[in-house]
Amino acid sequence: MKTATKIGLLSSLYLSQGLPYGFFTQALPALLRKQGMSLPNIGLTYLLLLPWALKFVWAPLMDRHGSERLGRRRGYILPLQLLSAGVLLLLALPSGAPSTQLLLGVVLVVNLLAATQDVATDGLAVNLLAARELGLGNGVQVAAYRVGMILGGGLILAVFDAAGWRPTLLSLGAMLLVATVPIALYREPPSAPPARESMDLAWWFKRPGTAGWLMLLVLYKAGEALATGMLRTFLVDAGLSLTDLSWMLGGVGFTAGLLGALAGGALVNRLGYRRALILFGLVQMGAVLLYAFAARGASMALLTLVCGVEHLASGMATASLFTVMMHECRPEHAGTDYTVQASLVVIATGGAAAVSGFSAQALGYSGHFLLSAALCALGTAYVLLTFHPPQHLQTAEPH
Repeated sequence: MKTATKIGLLSSLYLSQGLPYGFFTQALPALLRKQGMSLPNIGLTYLLLLPWALKFVWAPLMDRHGSERLGRRRGYILPLQLLSAGVLLLLALPSGAPSTQLLLGVVLVVNLLAATQDVATDGLAVNLLAARELGLGNGVQVAAYRVGMILGGGLILAVFDAAGWRPTLLSLGAMLLVATVPIALYREPPSAPPARESMDLAWWFKRPGTAGWLMLLVLYKAGEALATGMLRTFLVDAGLSLTDLSWMLGGVGFTAGLLGALAGGALVNRLGYRRALILFGLVQMGAVLLYAFAARGASMALLTLVCGVEHLASGMATASLFTVMMHECRPEHAGTDYTVQASLVVIATGGAAAVSGFSAQALGYSGHFLLSAALCALGTAYVLLTFHPPQHLQTAEPH
């Protein structure tokens, strides 16, 4: 299978995950703030991301059991993606706005479906990509996911501002259906499941160096998640309209995040894994620090610039981290191994986002972003002090 074909297929799948995730994590906090919800309560809605943190529980079963007719990975991805689109379209049927309770319930259901689909998608990605394609593949993965997030969290805000709930939900469902076409047309080659006795998650805890690596996963993105958990409410409280947010996130955020992810994916092999994580971690810290200064008073132009820098930095840091995570996977256990790592990242970032409202309320936005930057610095320092991969991964990729 040609690299371009692999990238196209994976792009559609990660964009599909980013669409609802972007709406729930970017658009919904702004909408809830406009309705007067408190910062702590908005922060606590990030607990609805719990399925993303717990997906490692059922990942071994998905690695072991799959459809022979539809494909070992595709047999999960296709029906789950169609179900997600169906749930969103059903929510659009009643007239008027859905109740907050119903909306949050749907958020939880779609997160469960998308998180389960993600296990199969990550397994498919690890199996499809050759070693020399990992950097490019993860750069495109993060870029496509961010495109989906911006469409679901940026563009959709403009649709909501102009037309209300029903067109918003119909648009989300329709975009998800369109993004399903590539996986519907794909024919997955048959592959044998791993041996039952080797599916034990305890492998991760027996492997030398696991504790240090898992701690790195906890720390590396937590600071940025703490910051961005309150970014949308900060922008709303700064006086921006939903249309302003749509332009800032959908225009500037889309472009900067896309470029950052592609740049990070392209550079991680050239820099080596360790140097990439350190360099992009420092850039990420600096970008979050800019929010602390912007919170003391900033024009629309300055806020837009800072937003662009942060999206660029986040894209680079995320692409480099995901590339190293994929390298840590055993090919025959790709879904499980990647999911264990990804779940830990989600636990750390979701936990940080969940407490972000309490931090912002107690410290004010400027103090909150300063604390977030300090946590980013801690994560980068941990990489510097503890992460020492094999020599060929510390320097340029030999391929």
